[in-house]
Amino acid sequence: MRNDIMGVLFDNLTLAEAVDAGERLAAGPGFAYVVTPNPEIVNLARQREDYRQVLNGAGLVLPDGIGVIHAAKILGTPLQERVPGIDFASGLLTRLAQTGGRLFLLGAKPGVADQAADNLRKTYPGLTVCGTHHGYFQEDGPVVEAIRQAQADVVFVCLGAPKQEVWMAQHGPATGAHLMVGLGGVLDVYAGHVKRAPAAWQKLGLEWCYRLLHQPSRIGRMAKLPGFLVAAAGEKRKRGKP
Repeated sequence: MRNDIMGVLFDNLTLAEAVDAGERLAAGPGFAYVVTPNPEIVNLARQREDYRQVLNGAGLVLPDGIGVIHAAKILGTPLQERVPGIDFASGLLTRLAQTGGRLFLLGAKPGVADQAADNLRKTYPGLTVCGTHHGYFQEDGPVVEAIRQAQADVVFVCLGAPKQEVWMAQHGPATGAHLMVGLGGVLDVYAGHVKRAPAAWQKLGLEWCYRLLHQPSRIGRMAKLPGFLVAAAGEKRKRGKP
């Protein structure tokens, strides 16, 4: 069952349920991709129907931002919990290390994916990182072929929105991978270049605040959140809900 949050259809799952679903998709015979929209991505999808279709065509649509959770409550279609992309990815990494699945890392500046791969191998003993590629490529074909040659089961695609979601939908099937996950800047975290908020901040839903304190340049993006919630209230009135 999916909940319609301003046109984007979110899976109403806990983190544990999402990881279970992701593992099933990764082990399946076909191809699927996972998207993790935050309010910024939902706003873009409201403006671009083609992008909204890409998001809604995903095998899993997970609520990454706390703003999405608040909007869902306002709309009267609450989601069970926030499912941060990096937490979903970490859960999936544990399963891959146990089952022998093959992971490919795509994105970030040259060298970042390689460092992330080294760190992940240490953190998840038994994990097979079968290949990496930076995100500053001009042609898609060689990247698709690199993933195919690596025989990847799962690909973490970290190209930033909306590029990563569109890229997965367009090129994923040709790679031979079973599952792709759009994860924004997660490779910088895994590489140790960006520090994630402490667990206490995460539990309080204040990870966005921690990032803002350490990256003041994000203030323009964060300032859009109140407008997003106002738009959710307007959407609720349109739907005729009390």
